[in-house]
Amino acid sequence: MVLISAARDYIARMLQDISGMKVLILDSQTVSIVSVVYSQSELLQKEVFLVELVDSTSKESMSHLKAVYFLRPTSENIQHLRRQLASPRFGEYHLFFSYILKDTQIHILADSDEQEVVQQVQEFYADFGAIDPYHFTLNSHLNHIYMLPAVVDPSSLQKFCDRVIDGIAAVFLALKRRPVIRYQRTSDTAKRIAQETAKLMYQQESGLFDFRRTETSPLLLVVDRRDDPVTPLLNQWTYQAMVHELIGIQDNKVDLRNVGKLPKDQQEVVLSSEQDAFFKANMYENFGDLGMNIKRMVDEFQQIAKSNQNIQTIEDMAKFVDNYPEYRKMHGNVSKHVMMVTEMSKIVEERKLMLVSETEQELACNGGQVAAFEAVMNLLNNESVTDIDRLRLVMLYALRYEKDSPVQLMQLFNKLASRSAKYKPGVTLNKQGKYGGSLFYALILISLVSDGFDKLVILEQQLVQFLLKQAGVDKRTGDLYGNRDLLNIARNMARGLKGVENVYTQHQPLLFQTMESITKGRLRDVDYPFVGNHFQQGRPQEVVIFIVGGTTYEEARAVTLQNATNPGIRFILGGSVVLNSKRFLKDLEEAQRVARSSTNAV
Repeated sequence: MVLISAARDYIARMLQDISGMKVLILDSQTVSIVSVVYSQSELLQKEVFLVELVDSTSKESMSHLKAVYFLRPTSENIQHLRRQLASPRFGEYHLFFSYILKDTQIHILADSDEQEVVQQVQEFYADFGAIDPYHFTLNSHLNHIYMLPAVVDPSSLQKFCDRVIDGIAAVFLALKRRPVIRYQRTSDTAKRIAQETAKLMYQQESGLFDFRRTETSPLLLVVDRRDDPVTPLLNQWTYQAMVHELIGIQDNKVDLRNVGKLPKDQQEVVLSSEQDAFFKANMYENFGDLGMNIKRMVDEFQQIAKSNQNIQTIEDMAKFVDNYPEYRKMHGNVSKHVMMVTEMSKIVEERKLMLVSETEQELACNGGQVAAFEAVMNLLNNESVTDIDRLRLVMLYALRYEKDSPVQLMQLFNKLASRSAKYKPGVTLNKQGKYGGSLFYALILISLVSDGFDKLVILEQQLVQFLLKQAGVDKRTGDLYGNRDLLNIARNMARGLKGVENVYTQHQPLLFQTMESITKGRLRDVDYPFVGNHFQQGRPQEVVIFIVGGTTYEEARAVTLQNATNPGIRFILGGSVVLNSKRFLKDLEEAQRVARSSTNAV
């Protein structure tokens, strides 16, 4: 509950001390921050009768309402406020900002309030999306920038880093902690963020971070997504991660408008561990166990529904009416989860994902280059396997065997491209984004319509090669495949001898090793140096790991399980976005495009 509680507490304090009817005014970022921790019904209970965006062009006077603004302190938002204060629409203005205001911004607001409608200006440090108790995101719009050298797009890189620094600082202000800071040595972006965060906390705003010292300082570890490119490329088989991979989750909401013909109230559903007891209990369950648990829930509901049909007296009717809201809520919950699992089952069957995922897991977890090549080639020949799944398989093979099999890798490139050449631009995308298999290929093919097959082959090779350049073995710090360190080799051998409970969920993200190293005091200083002269005295009891480039729900699950089994140390995971394979590939392709444009310009 730690992050969700902190964010909810800020929002509650904003709303409960202002009596009467209110309008809540948000920006594109704070609307996400609020929506993941507060439901619409809870806002209504706080007398919030209208929610608007700050860039709304509405000019309707509502002097009977009190305006509560919750905004990021950006120059754009300050300008919006400046114009709106010049012609006030509301009776009172209460201004809350999710991060530190600059002195110049305060002066602008003071000068703009000529009619003296502003009642208060405060900083409430909820500048992060608390999507789960130990998992936060910043929903960065520039996520691909972390892959590029600073010289390629310095202004965008600075914007990206500033947003990350603001979000990390807000988390520690909300937790009332000042950490020691470490970073991944091989990542220039992680180093830059770590150093600038340290400068903010220990120099520029040292007074704000001067909290009561604990026996051991918390740790902030900034790492780079490119150290583990495998995790976001894998299909997932636990509930929350699987929904995000196959359908998509944004701010704990799932958009189902493209899923068959659904009633309007079911076209967007909420998957929140705070609002849905069934989801909270099953979000980390594998797909097989989830199906059994949903069947049990359906059976329970049918029993309740059957008993409610047996209404014979006035007392029976009164009892049913009293229980009706809960009955409706349970009905909606049952429908939602049955619908979600049904749709995912269809996708799994259509794309033959059980076949694909078994090979993915072998590539991620086990050795054997000859068998791996044969398995991948067989899947590339399978007409039921979509193009995006084919591309991910080749990428996973390339990451695993980049130094071992250049000839075989070229054969996979040719096979990958040969099928794509069969498809012609102009075909409508279906609900899974298929264009001969994927939206990714649709965009490539449309852009290459006049350039022919040869360029398509080259582009596919370049994308895989760009991934290897960004995240290949020579660039990585961690022991991604557990084959460098003797301890990891022994662990993998033991796991192989014992077998795994489920072949589809045997993969463990690199983050698991990182947390284990921190817990045992084995995180190497040479690989993860400290910033400045602030060193760790003893093992930390609180750790925030921030992944530049984005987290995954598989990693969030690993953090929750780690916290449950090691109560002496609490981990929190944060990232610039929450990835699935489509978003990871989109960022990779966009970074490659920008890099190519920069090279051509030179």
